[in-house]
Amino acid sequence: MNSPVRMTKQRAAVVSVLQEIGEFRSAQQLHDVLREQGEAVGLATVYRTLQTLAESRDVDVLRAEDGEALYRWCTSRKHHHHLVCRQCGHTVEIDGPTVEAWTAMIGQGHCFTDISHTIELWGICEACRSGG
Repeated sequence: MNSPVRMTKQRAAVVSVLQEIGEFRSAQQLHDVLREQGEAVGLATVYRTLQTLAESRDVDVLRAEDGEALYRWCTSRKHHHHLVCRQCGHTVEIDGPTVEAWTAMIGQGHCFTDISHTIELWGICEACRSGG
């Protein structure tokens, strides 16, 4: 974890679950996993921990199609995008050099600098399509 925040037992449990799962999950889903594992971590603590991890860029955050925030332990420090299965949450980190070039061109064309963007692609993974 990159943040200087004190690592409590509860925060360590949230980080551990995020690292184990490796896919995007909501705070409630992470809380459910923690409870199933016998961890005494309140939902408010899960939300606060996720916010801290998001601010320190230790987790990726995206919005599901219904608007709910989803969190995933960040495996790459460089700018990237995600391809996410809308059924199981399986996630692939993808680079998008064409997208990066396009955003820079659009920004320059409108006299903007310091352009940032977020692009998430949603679909159905091969395992879900094949039923297994």
